[in-house]
Amino acid sequence: MENGGDGCTTRPRGCPVHDSSGAFTSATGRGLEGGADQPRYRRYQHDLIAPHCGRSVLEVGAGLGEFAAQFEGLDRLVVTDVDPGAVEVLRERFADRPEVRAMQFEAGTELELDEPVESLIAINVLEHIEDDSGTLTSLAKLVQPGGSLVIWVPGYQQLYGDFDRKVGHVRRYTPATLAAAAQEAGLEVELTKPVNLLGGIAWWAAVRKGGTGSPNPKLVAVYDRFVVPLTRVIERFVRIPFGQSVLCVARRPREEVTG
Repeated sequence: MENGGDGCTTRPRGCPVHDSSGAFTSATGRGLEGGADQPRYRRYQHDLIAPHCGRSVLEVGAGLGEFAAQFEGLDRLVVTDVDPGAVEVLRERFADRPEVRAMQFEAGTELELDEPVESLIAINVLEHIEDDSGTLTSLAKLVQPGGSLVIWVPGYQQLYGDFDRKVGHVRRYTPATLAAAAQEAGLEVELTKPVNLLGGIAWWAAVRKGGTGSPNPKLVAVYDRFVVPLTRVIERFVRIPFGQSVLCVARRPREEVTG
């Protein structure tokens, strides 16, 4: 069971346009000091995402950098968040890593990069944004032609509950709806699939049926210690039909049609 995700690149609906302070907490339900540690879950995410990434990576909505910190040996790593407090945490966290640059950025605005990256990652970001396909179109411009966009979002509207509303989720996705948003953005979809079957079941039981307004940190810790390893085993051998999240890998076309 995820504890609100890692970060968010956009302010939730209702936050003032001129002030992004507090956007991280609003979008995740966590403070800038961090929350329940989930090392096994972060590694699970990394092992699903990293094989689709090149040598230069941009993470949009990196939050406190918990996911990005797992990358080693890259030529370049750019980590961004809309919340200035989160960006300061990122700069402190990666101060001794010269290949990492932390920047403030909101999807839909311009980001000044020295050159496009090979891969862009957005974890628990797109669900906050009304115009998801338009945002993907904009983000794709930050990626080299032929480069990858790896998108991880909350899955399945049946799991939508009070916590989703609290943190500003516009929607949850299925593989089909996420693929449609990517294709509308002009991207070539390589992969869409549900992930974290057991997390989805736990989320449904605790948040939807149990009426929990937010994940319980003690239960999150138990989930990370015992359920994530079992999830890995199941998903290694079984094609799952449902999950707490949906993973999409898409590519910016090498040759783009111009009007």
